[in-house]
Amino acid sequence: MELINQHTKAIMEECKIRARDAGLTFGDETLEYIVTNRDLIELNPKVMMPTLYDYWVFDVEVIKGKQIYELYPNNPYETVINTRPSISFYNDNNPDWLNVMIFYHVLGHIDFFQNNIYFKHTWDYDFNAKALSDKRMISKLRKEKGRWVDYVIEFTRAIDNLVGYYKSLREYEPNGKSKINKKENFYFDIFLQNEKNFSTTEYLKEIDRYNNIFGKYKEKAIEIFFAEVNNKFPEFESRFNKFSSKKVKEEVDIIQFIMNNSSFLNKEKNKWMKSIIEIVRDTSIFFQPQIRTKIMNEGWASYWHEKLFLQDNRIKGHEVDFARVNAFVTSLPRVGLNPYALGLRLFKNIEDNKNKGKISFEYRNIKEKHKRDKFNKDINNGLDYIFDLRENLNDFLFINNYVDQEFVDKNNLFVAGKRLNEKKMVWEYYIKSRKAEDYKKMLVDSLYHPPIIKVDKIKTDNGNLYITHKFEGKPLVPEYIANVMIGIEFLWGGNIYLDTNEAVRSKEDKQVRYQEVMYSIKDKKLSKKVINGL
Repeated sequence: MELINQHTKAIMEECKIRARDAGLTFGDETLEYIVTNRDLIELNPKVMMPTLYDYWVFDVEVIKGKQIYELYPNNPYETVINTRPSISFYNDNNPDWLNVMIFYHVLGHIDFFQNNIYFKHTWDYDFNAKALSDKRMISKLRKEKGRWVDYVIEFTRAIDNLVGYYKSLREYEPNGKSKINKKENFYFDIFLQNEKNFSTTEYLKEIDRYNNIFGKYKEKAIEIFFAEVNNKFPEFESRFNKFSSKKVKEEVDIIQFIMNNSSFLNKEKNKWMKSIIEIVRDTSIFFQPQIRTKIMNEGWASYWHEKLFLQDNRIKGHEVDFARVNAFVTSLPRVGLNPYALGLRLFKNIEDNKNKGKISFEYRNIKEKHKRDKFNKDINNGLDYIFDLRENLNDFLFINNYVDQEFVDKNNLFVAGKRLNEKKMVWEYYIKSRKAEDYKKMLVDSLYHPPIIKVDKIKTDNGNLYITHKFEGKPLVPEYIANVMIGIEFLWGGNIYLDTNEAVRSKEDKQVRYQEVMYSIKDKKLSKKVINGL
């Protein structure tokens, strides 16, 4: 693995200039490395983070990846990680014209990382450097404590999908990025609504006043706005100060609760374990937004590599090559999901609809198809609109708001079913539904959504930890429950009780229903008790 040469770096710098001219925003410094396919195999288990801590599971994944590569050789073009500065990796056999396309794709990713609000807790520090420090700490502890280090990592990673990501996001205010301060939050969310009982009309007028002042006075807007608020409501400052002085009751996730309250971890001889648990938790929180914005992120990068590369004079002579590569990356599969293709088409569809004024109540109220087809207000503000979406949405909001029947029909999308042909004894795929609501449900079901599991603080006492699973129609995976609870028992140092729901088939009508059950573990022995049966 080595840095790209000066010739290739000059190509990247030219791409940066053109990308910024098109409206993308990102930091000046970036690092680009040339890697082989085998290098990528070794980086992949560490989520492409070279400095991430060592762990035996990563080694197993590398061995598995090498075996798969022997059978199915592949040639990934690039990968990029959200660090300061941003680091990207490129295949060692990419020609210059392909690097131009890939650089635009990477710059689209970097723009997304540094502007989407779901990444805001990553904006003000370099995780790559932090990971290196964490790696050194774990390496030192491994020399002192041996295999116990890996036990702590494994047990914590079993529940690292339960971290309080949104809580961390809500409380984080990055330097120079926060658009709303605490005083504004208090004024609009609490003071006007709860204390003054503003009507909807009055509330919207106050928001308009706020926006008008900001548009007119810029830097001095907050000072001017609250000067007017204090004239109108003399009691506001005292109410805000009283609110600010209150100590908000901290809501912690399971990992934090165990760290704070485990008698086992808080013994002097075991306190070193808390450092490892914190590293695993911080790593999980750092990568949470990438899991939750996969479709948007890849779609945004694909949108810009296509748009900018087609305008670049360096494409000359390679139009067919580009078309072939781009079709491979952004083609819609008949079965399955390609986030590059779906995200790209959604962004382009939204931009086109906004340009024509179709994202409006007026258009939604039109029922006749021929009128909808001819509708065009020629507004041409679609690019600004998708920039706003890039800043404020995640995959769920993106899909839920913008996948509609017209989009499904336009792209000939459908939900595929699978059935066994008993005559030929082969599996057949068929079109199950072309309805937008069915296609949207399929997409939403494919998104990352970890279970909601919280500590029951009322029941937790005398060394017993009670945790509750908020049932949302999907049961926990039964084969994982025992191992996860063994890990929690080790970290907690006492008995663990899990309240959840599981599926059972009724003997009378053969219907699948859910019953409430309580799992408990004591001395590594799992037992189950039905609380509300059929």
